[in-house]
Amino acid sequence: MTAPGRREETTVEPATVSGHCAPEFAGVRDAFERNFSEHGDVGAAVAVTVDGEAVVDLWGGHADAAGTRPWERDTLVNVYSTSKGMTALCAHLLVDRGELNLDAPVSRYWPEFGQAGKEDIPVLWLLSHRAGLIAPREPLPAGHAYDWDRVCAILAATPPWWEPGTAQGYHAVTFGYLVGEVVRRITGQSLGAFLRSEITGPLGARVFIGTPAEEHARCADMVGQLDEARLAEQFPGAPKPPFRSLADHPLAIVMLALTYIPTGDVNSAAYRSAEIPAGNAHAGAHGLATVYGALAAGTLVRRGTLEAMRRSQSRPGERDLTIDALAPAGYEHRWGLGYMLNHQGQAGPNPRAFGHGGAGGSFAFADPENRLSYAYTMNKYGGGTTGQDPRNAGLVRAVYQALGQNRS
Repeated sequence: MTAPGRREETTVEPATVSGHCAPEFAGVRDAFERNFSEHGDVGAAVAVTVDGEAVVDLWGGHADAAGTRPWERDTLVNVYSTSKGMTALCAHLLVDRGELNLDAPVSRYWPEFGQAGKEDIPVLWLLSHRAGLIAPREPLPAGHAYDWDRVCAILAATPPWWEPGTAQGYHAVTFGYLVGEVVRRITGQSLGAFLRSEITGPLGARVFIGTPAEEHARCADMVGQLDEARLAEQFPGAPKPPFRSLADHPLAIVMLALTYIPTGDVNSAAYRSAEIPAGNAHAGAHGLATVYGALAAGTLVRRGTLEAMRRSQSRPGERDLTIDALAPAGYEHRWGLGYMLNHQGQAGPNPRAFGHGGAGGSFAFADPENRLSYAYTMNKYGGGTTGQDPRNAGLVRAVYQALGQNRS
């Protein structure tokens, strides 16, 4: 997701870590402290639950680059695409209730979607990034990302960028509008309102998509953003839009997915208040771990729904058209239904763990076999949407060492 904004330098005092940690998870505290001393974390939190009980709930550092606001337990922060796990969960809750059929065409719920070659696209392909609808055909002007109805109308009229179903390509920004509009058509509530009323509110989990104004004072500022300057560094030589096809340039799909719906300054009130369900959830680690903990414990959805959520939708050896350019060399991505699957160990040794990461380094997942959930949030923009950020990797490794398991 793009967010034009200036790059910020940080000069902060050593972090003070607060919270609690069960004795057997002391290694997680050590890893968390090293993230500040060795990896430059400014402010961050990590939370782990086992059997629904918090065994790790730590936070530390500062909520701003200047070091004037301490990070508190109730601090919220933009978690970029870690949001997608919450968005997908809203759809799966409707499946669990019998109100949404993933094999049905999207147009059954959203009639306007059934145009421009999209008449037969099933809801399943929205969740598995196979719809070919990674962007509009023309870049949207600044500010349009906050106009839900306009963006959805444009996407409904947009032809797919590839034949739907034939390939997977990470829908970095459009995922949230596509899944969110299906949820809205069924429930009459926006994605963020449904998430709050049906999932996070009853769980007491501090996770918002469309953060209320009264919560803005608790939001940490992102230190560094995924802006045009950062994209230029990451993808030197990338061409400027517009693009007419994916064949225009090897990086065309990345630039389409990340730049065609510009989302603005992630530290602005307008951004925090908007609903951009693919990437602007504001959450605390404890809140994310609470939601994933309920999934791991089997109390949010039935077992069959849980199994479907983490069933691979990717073909063996299939590349992701977008993530191939974003992830480290040799990374092979597999999608569940809205979730990143753990076949490369970014969420510990259990290959059946599932969750989602975000640009900058946040990460959250459920591990039902170990009855465990995990979440890491931070405001120092680092690396990776797929869990490879070394700050996250060290924490996950320490969690499973505490369980007596080696991380593969």
